[in-house]
Amino acid sequence: MAGIRSLARRLGGAAWFANTGRILVPADRLVGRLTGGRVVALGIVPSLLLTTTGRRSGQLRTQPLLFVPDGDGWVVTGSNWGQTHQPAWALNLLANPRATVTVKGRRIPVEAHLATGPERERLWRLVTTEWPPYEAYVKRAGGREIHVFRLAPRTS
Repeated sequence: MAGIRSLARRLGGAAWFANTGRILVPADRLVGRLTGGRVVALGIVPSLLLTTTGRRSGQLRTQPLLFVPDGDGWVVTGSNWGQTHQPAWALNLLANPRATVTVKGRRIPVEAHLATGPERERLWRLVTTEWPPYEAYVKRAGGREIHVFRLAPRTS
């Protein structure tokens, strides 16, 4: 698995890889749902299922995402594979920061916080260390700032 992960990290910045990844997201979502969140991204990179409330529909929306642990929380990015528009889940979090993550089969209520300033810089270093292709996504995003969220377990 380490070899596949290393290969994915090297190829991840290529446009064809992002295009393929976008196509595979529905299958990844299905595998995540069928395994209760125990298998996401085929186990190649640390991934979770993020369930947000649709800002317009009010419906629950679940998205598989790469994450990096940060203390008791998780860091996720709204890279959208380097597309020029924000991903819907990120806009949903901005409208309603209460969400749920499923990590290794555990469902955990979280509160999302949009990182800015020095905190964003620190978290960006964490996520780009885990997934260097994020730097290529920034270039493809056409000047769009990629949101970085810290998801912390809710206490209430």
